[in-house]
Amino acid sequence: MSLDANRSDLILGLVGSGTMGRGIAQIAVASGVTVILVDALPGAAAKARDAVSAMLAKLAEKGKLTAEACASATARLKLGESLADLAPCHVVVEAIVEDIKVKQALMKDLEAIVSKDCLIASNTSSLSVTSIAAACQHPQRVGGFHFFNPVPLMKVVEVIDGVMTAPWVVETLTALARRMGHTPVKAKDTPGFVVNHAGRGYGTEALKLVGEGVTDFFTADRILKGAAGFRMGPFELLDLTALDVSHPVMESIYDQYYQEPRFRPSPITRSRLVAGLLGRKTGRGFYAYEGDKAVVPPAPPVPAAWQGPVWVAPGEGSLAVAALVTKLGASLETGEKPGETALILIPVLGEDCTTAVVRLGLDAARSVAIDPLFGLDSHRTVMTNPVTRAEIRDGAHGLLAGDEVAVSVIADSPGLVAQRVVATIVNIGCDIAQQRIATPDDIDKAVTLGLGYPAGPLSWGDRIGAAKVVAILDTVLAITGDPRYRASLWLKRRAALGVSLLTSES
Repeated sequence: MSLDANRSDLILGLVGSGTMGRGIAQIAVASGVTVILVDALPGAAAKARDAVSAMLAKLAEKGKLTAEACASATARLKLGESLADLAPCHVVVEAIVEDIKVKQALMKDLEAIVSKDCLIASNTSSLSVTSIAAACQHPQRVGGFHFFNPVPLMKVVEVIDGVMTAPWVVETLTALARRMGHTPVKAKDTPGFVVNHAGRGYGTEALKLVGEGVTDFFTADRILKGAAGFRMGPFELLDLTALDVSHPVMESIYDQYYQEPRFRPSPITRSRLVAGLLGRKTGRGFYAYEGDKAVVPPAPPVPAAWQGPVWVAPGEGSLAVAALVTKLGASLETGEKPGETALILIPVLGEDCTTAVVRLGLDAARSVAIDPLFGLDSHRTVMTNPVTRAEIRDGAHGLLAGDEVAVSVIADSPGLVAQRVVATIVNIGCDIAQQRIATPDDIDKAVTLGLGYPAGPLSWGDRIGAAKVVAILDTVLAITGDPRYRASLWLKRRAALGVSLLTSES
């Protein structure tokens, strides 16, 4: 069995004319595919056709589509009155409600209508493709075809291989994705596939940090954007996706992986979901909104800089921290131990300030830790311990903000904020590779295109150094005792061998 996804007369059926259905219809007709759009809600398909036609016309007005191409694409968008009108289709994609029983019922209905050679695909984002296909007499022709919203802009699509899916289905959907201008990423049928699976490390870990009292929502966003380079902070992102969407996905993936600690959700999102604090669409989430614009609280005022001597503890990044202290005009002590009046700065990798103070035998009241991992040019994170004196905390803040680089002050936390979140992202990406859910290259493509991270998790791990990521995770695990921080075997083995995390096994 085979199907040429590039045939000029290809007919694609779309069941569901909501946001996802409209987006898929737009890129399909623009690529020369004829689309038949069907929706159970009377008038919904016609509204979708008008919306897609209007979007194509806007693209033509902007010069991104010729007038002739716009007219041809619009003409290829057809309406079906019922599922029976999908009989001539070569491929049918469902983009209906995320309900397994509803999807299974639709699959049964479609099988009674389409030809035996018709490929049937689901745009599900969180349900098992194997379970959806199990309702079919011919489950081998069913695959997953998961697009992301907004479809025309999010240029990645997950092609999911169910347990019974035939190879020709994956090949056809892969070719069809490329025809429609998207990058296909092949994934096994596992909870969250690649993108939603890999995304567990960002928002979930940031929520855990807030839940531990380490920092607040806004400061976590500032740190992860300023230090690690994310375009959106985790709480800005949760507000954008809305908690009524994101929290159920957190719970679903956690439960489908039989309570895997790496994916443990936070009670914070459950309580805010119950309160109706969903995000942008309700005008209030982690941020308040004026229209579509978030009301961002101002950063705390910068206190007066420390005027006394400063001693920098030995360790990862100590030379860079010492150079910065000198550049900022402070008096740097260079002895093996700090003087009795010195402010103590401790660069840490994975440790909390308390652990570092005890290990080095330092005066906790005069000590703060600093994150050196992501450099000190764009953002600086200062971490206190339970007995750090207020004048030490404030003096360190003021000193390190002396050249107007943003400084965030947090409470004690193993791995601070950016180290812990990024190490978690890398670790989960490595575990996806270890499970052979997708290839290392496809994991990185899916994450950068689907989530917009500064780098794919495996490439990011290489950039930091696999051994450093393992060191962060091992230290956080030792301090917390929480198995969510156990290092993936994929990560540990490549760190031990000194090879790239993108190295596949032969």
